[in-house]
Amino acid sequence: MEMTKEITKDMLIGEILTVDPGIAAILMAGGMHCPGCPSAQGESLEEACMVHGMDCDELLGTINNYLSNK
Repeated sequence: MEMTKEITKDMLIGEILTVDPGIAAILMAGGMHCPGCPSAQGESLEEACMVHGMDCDELLGTINNYLSNK
């Protein structure tokens, strides 16, 4: 049985997208339209949320809910 990886707010956006590329759609739907931009590779989810004025805990919950239902 495969364990689903849980995303944390200190993970880099680039790292998160390697866990599941489908997470890009969640980020974009939330208003983060640059999952493919170079700065995303070195920016944590928490940092990106601060830059984009997003609620990190809410986004984190959405991402982990998506992963747990796969």
